[in-house]
Amino acid sequence: MSTLILRTAVKYIIPGMFLFSLFLLFRGHNEPGGGFVGGLVAAAAIILYTLANGVEKAEKMLHVSPQKLIAAGLLVALLAGITGWIAGKEFMTGIWLDLPIPVMGKFGTPVLFDIGVYLLVTGMVVKVIFTLADTREEGNQ
Repeated sequence: MSTLILRTAVKYIIPGMFLFSLFLLFRGHNEPGGGFVGGLVAAAAIILYTLANGVEKAEKMLHVSPQKLIAAGLLVALLAGITGWIAGKEFMTGIWLDLPIPVMGKFGTPVLFDIGVYLLVTGMVVKVIFTLADTREEGNQ
């Protein structure tokens, strides 16, 4: 399915998709968007690259396995929840920093949780697609 037109177009489309996924991620704690939608857009960019170049090249481009993205996402989301306990409040209580971050605004545990969801969703979708699209034989991996 890989054509010269698709491979060329992907080089220009994917950076914009990743930027848009980050926009959705950091916009989501105040307005519609967030980690889930941002993660889906990031995964769509990786899937598009996979369609154009194959699973092996996509795995090399990603630099990290989808399983590690999933694990990192779960860890970050867990840390966001535990922060409330550490502060002497209930699990998943939002804790906000007093000083705002330029462009983003306030940073707190809800944003951290969204980052965890972003990584988790990206990793899960990419793992499923890599598994379905991988044409290599089981013994050759």
